[in-house]
Amino acid sequence: MLHTGNFEEIYTIAEALSSKVRLDIVKFLLTKNTNINELAKEIHLTNSALTMHIKKLEDAGIIAITHESGTRGMQKVCSIKNRKVLLEMDGTVGAAVNSHAFEIRIGHYSNYEVVPTCGLVTAQKIIGILDDPRYFAFPERFDAELIWLTDGFLEYKIPNSLRASENPVELQISMEIASEAPGYSEHFPSDIHFAINGVALGYWTSPGEFNDRRGLFTPKWWFPNLGQYGQLKLLSVNAKGTFIDGLKISDVTIGDLNIDYRSDISFVLGAPRNAVNRGGLTLFGKNFGDYAQGIVFSVLFENKENGKPPQANA
Repeated sequence: MLHTGNFEEIYTIAEALSSKVRLDIVKFLLTKNTNINELAKEIHLTNSALTMHIKKLEDAGIIAITHESGTRGMQKVCSIKNRKVLLEMDGTVGAAVNSHAFEIRIGHYSNYEVVPTCGLVTAQKIIGILDDPRYFAFPERFDAELIWLTDGFLEYKIPNSLRASENPVELQISMEIASEAPGYSEHFPSDIHFAINGVALGYWTSPGEFNDRRGLFTPKWWFPNLGQYGQLKLLSVNAKGTFIDGLKISDVTIGDLNIDYRSDISFVLGAPRNAVNRGGLTLFGKNFGDYAQGIVFSVLFENKENGKPPQANA
């Protein structure tokens, strides 16, 4: 997810999306990754004319360009980098321009509690036997790219790179998640709860588990009758509360978490047995689902010598 409140970045994004040609490019890339030649034919442009449009979308962080080998040597391949864009128009997000960011693989949890149905899958194979929680302790779990459970939680340790002179103003966590339905079901609500350092932040209700198409990064060997992708959600905690994709879910603030440079930071997400909507949890990694990422943690901060930190929004 592309999330910004910096007005220069907002201008770049708005300009990139202000052209019908560039919108057509985005629409096509949402369906498949492709090289420049194929994209030019699809959009009915010459390669040279397409290059300018691609550059604007790349500069805005909407698409990514990679170099891959093809039948005629190296070729440029275009793909969607951010399928969601969240803009904060009050200018407070991005005011604290400094941040520490880490991406953690979904199998690198430090603690867990799991009730079947459950399972772990790497990009190549199922780990152990499905519906057997014992395998959540096996070393192969570090390579997991897909994890699901009916009840329970996963706990992760967030690296803390804050220095004594840095004051955190916002914590952001991005992840691709869904419900865990028997088989799959797009209408299977699940209350997925979140906590930092033992402080309950609130929950988001996943609408279901999705299988109407194959996930963009889901391996072709994965069973077509099981969940294929989730939704990318941005959890943020700042001075105004806790938010999912900019929508407030609780009054817990960054101050309530008591985070500084000496802190251990733990993040827990789970599907409690006593939830109103008891529908489990599915977590997607870099090589499953629609988004090429694990769990991305960002800590926005301001140097204390600069004065009182700004009141960042979600």
